[in-house]
Amino acid sequence: MAKVSILRKQKGIGFITAISMLVCLPELGKVGRKQIGALAGVSPFNRESGKWKGKSFISGGRRLIRKILYMPVLVAIRFNQRLKVFYQRLLDSGKIKKVALVAVMRKLLIISNATLKYA
Repeated sequence: MAKVSILRKQKGIGFITAISMLVCLPELGKVGRKQIGALAGVSPFNRESGKWKGKSFISGGRRLIRKILYMPVLVAIRFNQRLKVFYQRLLDSGKIKKVALVAVMRKLLIISNATLKYA
């Protein structure tokens, strides 16, 4: 229950979201930021082969955690000033809104991971 209260201190994460995050990602707070992003499937991976260079895509990971984090990210970009600035900077640089939302989702997950790791 202590982990739930730590997660709930972040704007955008409520009781149900915190419990869902801990159930779907039991590694939360135990692994590094790259691993947690890959486990959740929000880390971009390049698709390249030789001279051919494609776009970066998110792939793999646990699909359910991406669904769980969608609404909290929408709340976070409204009420968390740092994430709002990050989201707006991505939009200003020409990113598509869904791409920017996934980037904020990854940022929120990394913040949650670090909070649990060092609490």
